[in-house]
Amino acid sequence: MLAYTLAGCALGCCSGLVPGLHANNFAFLLAAAAPALDAPPVPLGCAMVAAGVVHTFLDIVPSLALGLPDAAMAAAALPGHRLVAEGRGREAMRLSAVGSGVALALALPAAAVVTAGMRVAYPYLRAWLPVVLAGVALLLVLTESSNRCRLAGALSFALATALGLVTLDAPTDPLVAAGGVLAPLFAGLFGVPVLVDALGGAGVPSQADARLGLSGRELTGAAAAGTGGGAAVGYLPGVSAGVAAVLALPATAGRDPAREYVVATSGANTATAVFALFAYWSFDATRSGVFVALDGAGVPAALPALLSAVVVAGAVGTVAVVLVGDAALRVVGGLPHAPLVAGVIVGLALLSLAFAGPLGVAVLVAAAAVGFVPVRLGCRRVHLMGVLLGPLVIA
Repeated sequence: MLAYTLAGCALGCCSGLVPGLHANNFAFLLAAAAPALDAPPVPLGCAMVAAGVVHTFLDIVPSLALGLPDAAMAAAALPGHRLVAEGRGREAMRLSAVGSGVALALALPAAAVVTAGMRVAYPYLRAWLPVVLAGVALLLVLTESSNRCRLAGALSFALATALGLVTLDAPTDPLVAAGGVLAPLFAGLFGVPVLVDALGGAGVPSQADARLGLSGRELTGAAAAGTGGGAAVGYLPGVSAGVAAVLALPATAGRDPAREYVVATSGANTATAVFALFAYWSFDATRSGVFVALDGAGVPAALPALLSAVVVAGAVGTVAVVLVGDAALRVVGGLPHAPLVAGVIVGLALLSLAFAGPLGVAVLVAAAAVGFVPVRLGCRRVHLMGVLLGPLVIA
């Protein structure tokens, strides 16, 4: 099991560094390859879970290294990108690693308590799920900073919902087992707009020291907020770590929203793996692509083994994001920026073609068009998660 877990960690490091490759799609690829591996189910599950966890640590590296916008779009940049532009990229990597690591440590004991409560609440939650998800969507809109941003957020959510209704059930070819249109959908909504705005940027500037700008209390508070968000993601379908982090951030100290957002989002992203594992074990619920893939591969809910894989993967991911992240910033900073970003955009198109055929490329373009709406109108991009939330509410 340890050998399979470490192999999964290595695969997660590789997948996390591929721009546009979502953890869910990678998990489906592993599930599709499972019959050819002839591996024992539980060790195979350890590899898949470990790959998914390490991916959540490492996927921030290509995002921060490649997504720097030009000066005109700097105000609309994501918090992590703003830190890199200010020469604080090494700090941003460590904030992400610490957020994920602390959230993982908090989630392990919290998951047992939350699961006990969910045993009582789950039947009611399932019965009222559309109402709960509609409430989440409404909260996202209402927490925008102005009426103009609220209108922009509602429009972004509506457009993303329409996109999801049209595309999510579309037949795909050839890698249906690899998640179909999810790869082009998320690459278009969240990847292409960032990269297009980065084409005119100057690339990664010289980076300063790695000293953290948050106190221990602020780090813990932001990570705890992310952990709470991860609990919602682990039990509610369609709710992403970004959604959870936005709703959880008011519970943080609030002195430095950009840094706290990086910590909370990374923490929610990683804590989700723990809560989703407990949901899989307790309710046979598959609340992430990784656990859908585990279920499809016939992996039993062996909690001690899979939880051990999560812990090992968390330790590996914490170290890897610092070592690989610093190196990535140095390497990308020394390369021609515009050709590199253009190459990544072409790579996303090829990835979409591989996962969903020509339809995938069309979905990528349509999703990118929707993805520019919140960027240009000045509201949060998290409303684009309406692509999953909206269809679940309507259904």
